Amino acid sequence: MQGAGNDFVVIDATRAPLLLAPEQMRRLGDRRFGVGADQILVVEASDTPQVDFRYRIFNNSGDEVEHCGNGARCLVRFVHDKGLSAKKTLRVETVNNLLELRLQDDGRVTVDMNRPVFELERIPFDAAGLEARKMGGFELWPLALTGATVEVAVLSMGNPHAVQLVADVDAAAVATIGPQVEQHPRFARKVNAGFLQIVSRNAVRLRVFERDAGETLACGTGACAAVVAGIRLGLLDAAVEVSTRGGSLRIEWAGADSHVLMTGPAQTVFEGSIDL
Repeated sequence: MQGAGNDFVVIDATRAPLLLAPEQMRRLGDRRFGVGADQILVVEASDTPQVDFRYRIFNNSGDEVEHCGNGARCLVRFVHDKGLSAKKTLRVETVNNLLELRLQDDGRVTVDMNRPVFELERIPFDAAGLEARKMGGFELWPLALTGATVEVAVLSMGNPHAVQLVADVDAAAVATIGPQVEQHPRFARKVNAGFLQIVSRNAVRLRVFERDAGETLACGTGACAAVVAGIRLGLLDAAVEVSTRGGSLRIEWAGADSHVLMTGPAQTVFEGSIDL
């Protein structure tokens, strides 16, 4: 399945537990020797009252991660297409969050991405010895890289993000700066590195070097983090169209304690089976 070009292997584990070792997950995600995907999504039954499904996300490394917004949209489409639920609005639990997902009449899916997290220890981000530059109502933190220092806005959308402003995403050094930010020692659990170009107060362009996945065509939580950062920096309004290399997403955030809403496409590409 794919959502704005972010592609996934989606597995139905609602009837029986899925017991795959990390090396099997890695093979499944391998584009040459497996199926190939940015991430692997597992749909499980939930034991939590008033929660429809448990939603698990694995990187190609085999590690389970906290959140994936584009994956959440694909989960809704998968659940409906497979007849696992007829509900237009679903509540699903992740490893650290509870999400509300809504299938729109036009086939797009809106995901309530919950509140952004700004407390540095919860991201987590080690700012010891650093001095941030204030911009609008937010901070830009200096990160020392090989041969350069970049400024990043840091926050969590259930997973960690570091967003930097660039004049032109096409010219941004994503392939070289991205992995340095992703693996920077100040982020204890690594980080998703976003490169944000402001087009207008209602439109941006975005590239994201994802944690353990490299640059992907789109990143839902990355789009949310980028827009929230842009709003707090005083550069964006409350509703923004995000153009990624894989498609467009609409992100809305009213500020303060409001939840972030993300709307975008989800599509089945093919189905099959594989021996692991």
